[in-house]
Amino acid sequence: MLRSLLIAASALAAVSVAAFAPASPPQEPSSYASALADPVRPAEDRARDEARHTAETLAFAQVRPGQKIADMIIGGGYFTRVFSAAVGPEGRVTAWQPAEFIGFQASYGESLTAVDALPNVDAIRSPIGAPEFPSGLDLVFTAQNYHDLHLAPFPADTASKVNAAVLRALKPGGLYVIVDHHALAGSDLAAADTLHRIDLEAVKREVTAAGFVLEAESDLLADPADPRTASVFDPSIRGKTSQFMLRFRKPR
Repeated sequence: MLRSLLIAASALAAVSVAAFAPASPPQEPSSYASALADPVRPAEDRARDEARHTAETLAFAQVRPGQKIADMIIGGGYFTRVFSAAVGPEGRVTAWQPAEFIGFQASYGESLTAVDALPNVDAIRSPIGAPEFPSGLDLVFTAQNYHDLHLAPFPADTASKVNAAVLRALKPGGLYVIVDHHALAGSDLAAADTLHRIDLEAVKREVTAAGFVLEAESDLLADPADPRTASVFDPSIRGKTSQFMLRFRKPR
């Protein structure tokens, strides 16, 4: 009886480890040199790489050739283009620009049309509460836009709907990586609409509630000089905000 219990406990432990273990060893930032230099990326993108720590961000997100990646709320398409180069011809990138953003500002639609012309990129324009991600994704990534799920014009359950859609779209063991602007600690969601920032702990709470496991966080983009009290569009801080990076994993 004791032997049976020990065997059962060992098997359960093995399953638990397998459920949350990383799928493959981490990448080194240097391995992305060719992707950063790819001609699909315009000079203005490459000029921003050092400040945005793009190679290190790709390493944190464990981006690899051949992957299926969704760039969630692409903005101007900066990360869509680098993902396109990094996954190569055997990979696929889904670029999502919410329909509401395109209706608000024409340039968002123009950016989506531009990346849609890349041979391994597919554009989607679905409503913000219902992203039409394909299934079997390796990674869903969003930079500086998670807080937008809490903008005042959108329903209060928008973030929970999007997080649920991400969980469904990812394959078991897939990653959900979020980069966003720091709000003051303890401010919860109060700064999302006014300052376009969000409290780190609020993001953790929401995403783990959706069924994800927090695997890693990085302060690579943190900046103690940012008081975290001004809008990210304020000229005094624009382009110099303190940001966090979180990597969540869908259980296997």
